[in-house]
Amino acid sequence: MTSTVGHGKLIVLSGPSGSGKSTVIDRVLATGDLPVRRSVSVTTRPPRPGERDGVHYYFWTAEQFETALRNGEFLEWAEIHGHRYGTLRREVERHWQEGCWVLLEIDVQGARQIHTLFPDAVTIFLRAPDMAEYERRLRQRGTENETSLQRRLEAIQRELAESHHYQYQLVNCKLDETVVELRRLLEKIISQSSPIQKGG
Repeated sequence: MTSTVGHGKLIVLSGPSGSGKSTVIDRVLATGDLPVRRSVSVTTRPPRPGERDGVHYYFWTAEQFETALRNGEFLEWAEIHGHRYGTLRREVERHWQEGCWVLLEIDVQGARQIHTLFPDAVTIFLRAPDMAEYERRLRQRGTENETSLQRRLEAIQRELAESHHYQYQLVNCKLDETVVELRRLLEKIISQSSPIQKGG
């Protein structure tokens, strides 16, 4: 089958841990009336409470991930907090074949890789209002010990330093307002679109 990579439309949404990416995206796409599908990423980390395989992530072993990496199955991948994450080429192509935009919820490392492959991909950075809010949200999760939490806060600062590379910036102060703002932005992007082309 001929690859469709390079003939679809791609949106990259990044933001540090605690920005509310998944919640905002879930709310925006819940109505199902936008021609946008989220690509389900692969991860080697264990599921969190309430997460389902194939819905929130594909939860793979380190061995499965390494095999797929050797076989060139990922468009991008990164190691974050000791676990690997990646975007499967076939997952993106599947949605493109349906005529949909594909939204990648990935970190700044992955976004750099995607931008190299697809320089016309649309990029959006979602952030919390300030560092104090990031810390509050991470502590509220209750999933980190103090050492791990401090590492995450340091990583957040590094990711925020990359935000100027993105075309659009959204600040998630109030969830309902951010959902409306992202939806309007996606509608604008879709209305102004032309198919992106693969670089180099």
